[in-house]
Amino acid sequence: MTDALAPFYAALTVSLPAFAWVVVGVVLKSLGLLPQALIETLSRLAFNLGLPVMLFAGAAQVDYSALGSARYLLAGVLATLLTLFISWIYARWRRFPRASQGIFVQAAFRSNLAIVGVALTFSAYGPRGPVLAALPIALMTVLYNMMAVWVLNTTLGAKTTLFSVLLDIARNPLIVGITAGVCLSASGVPVPALVRPLGAGLSTVILPLVLVCIGGSMNLSRLYKAGVLAWEACLWRLCIAPAVGVVVALLLGVRDEQLGVLFLLLAAPVAASSHVMVVAARGDGTLAANIVVLSTLLSLLTITVGFFILSVFSLVGQTH
Repeated sequence: MTDALAPFYAALTVSLPAFAWVVVGVVLKSLGLLPQALIETLSRLAFNLGLPVMLFAGAAQVDYSALGSARYLLAGVLATLLTLFISWIYARWRRFPRASQGIFVQAAFRSNLAIVGVALTFSAYGPRGPVLAALPIALMTVLYNMMAVWVLNTTLGAKTTLFSVLLDIARNPLIVGITAGVCLSASGVPVPALVRPLGAGLSTVILPLVLVCIGGSMNLSRLYKAGVLAWEACLWRLCIAPAVGVVVALLLGVRDEQLGVLFLLLAAPVAASSHVMVVAARGDGTLAANIVVLSTLLSLLTITVGFFILSVFSLVGQTH
């Protein structure tokens, strides 16, 4: 019986550490110990400094001579594009209001891979997780932003230009950190011995801090307004999109740690930045916020079950 439950326990050790910090944030905020001003300060510090340095350290440790076999990168891109296309067809078939279609589609394909996703990979594989996650995060962050602008411009009539999006991407601290790490590794210059322990040390400090801030930022009082569309968006984000990613990855021959990292990145809840973009486009900010909060709460269950299923079939390698 113990052996049969081992994959389930392994899945819990991946999901629980990450989401426990989110719960800590919710509790601290409810007790008045985590004021909004502090959340904003800590979030800015983590986003502009902590996470970029951590992802720089991860990207600097990648052997780019082996990138020809990095099919999990291609799998992530293809899965994202497939999810966008299919979810848009679904939204039209369900006859969602046009102003809500873009919000739904963005939620379906856009995961919180740079924060929750990378925290999950660290829980699963230790310092090796963020190293494997660095390139998919860079590639898919660019893709997410470009596709989100296209979707919201089409459905909400927003006027965001491609140039402004590319400029924002180029100035994104996470992208800057990963790009710098890639350049260092590809340059042939020996990677300083400090880089590996620096990345591991930051992972143990910055990721919990950011997750606490996510919990403190959630407005649970709004959830009573969550309608059918929000629940269906969560179904797509947490179940259908990761399933599409796993199928595409398996068809491309992706297995073990790379499959596990890709699943955790694609199975993460809706990115908080999706709410920011909807508000900027003058869309339904309440709907977008409800989807973010609801998907974050439900993702503990879906990620645990999903990783458990993959572990039962020995597809995600050995967790640390």
